[in-house]
Amino acid sequence: MRARFWGSRGSLASPGPDTVRTGGNTSCVEVRPDDGSLVILDSGTGIRALGASLDGTAPKRIDILLSHLHLDHLEGLGFFGPLWDRGVELHIWGPPSPTRSLSDRISQYLSPPLFPVRLAEVPAHLELHDAPYEPWMLGSATIIARPIIHRGPTVGYRIEDGGRSLAYLTDHEPALAVDLATVQPEWVSGFEVATGVDVLIHDCQYTEDEYPERAGFGHSSTRHVADFARLAGARRLLLFHHDPNHTDDELERLCDRVSELWNGEVDLAREGEEIAFG
Repeated sequence: MRARFWGSRGSLASPGPDTVRTGGNTSCVEVRPDDGSLVILDSGTGIRALGASLDGTAPKRIDILLSHLHLDHLEGLGFFGPLWDRGVELHIWGPPSPTRSLSDRISQYLSPPLFPVRLAEVPAHLELHDAPYEPWMLGSATIIARPIIHRGPTVGYRIEDGGRSLAYLTDHEPALAVDLATVQPEWVSGFEVATGVDVLIHDCQYTEDEYPERAGFGHSSTRHVADFARLAGARRLLLFHHDPNHTDDELERLCDRVSELWNGEVDLAREGEEIAFG
């Protein structure tokens, strides 16, 4: 299994000279299970370049796993090249809602006046699915989805293949109303997804000074992500969903702070970099 970041920024794309090292595109991660199939985590602005990289070599089936439907995780979908290829079978998975179907919710964005073409009009063969709470297979990989704490229906994903595991917990606030240092792990949002994982991709949008004024927004601070990684027993931590107002230099200091708080392997998720397993 291998993976690559095509977008690691949160909330709003922020290209420019101060973000070139970590990247300015919003959330999108390419995952290639051992059988070579294509699984994509979120469709932020980074998915445009991912689609372009396929350059006519897109597999017949592509699966996109949406963590939730906030715009920064969805806004690149209409610019994903395979969406316009009649020969592609595109499966989109997302968090269930008790009130509206996944198709209705995505169509709210992919329709006028926000987008010129309706979801029902795209050439690719589309199938939309609520992410089930039972494990399911995509190619050679096992996928596990669980609800996590964020505003609106949101899920975290765990991907297992070939004895390796990756957890994707963007837009996650596990410390909301609990003390991660004392709470029992089974009560912590996202714990089941992340426990014992090889690579943990986790929201780290705020510093400890920034968080108090933003509590309840659905994101984590440096201390929270360090505490969560320790609780989960993650082997490697990659900080994700970078605040659009944080420069590369500020993000490096933020990463250093997490390293002080957690005695484990930690780095920033950087656009263009591949994740090494093992």
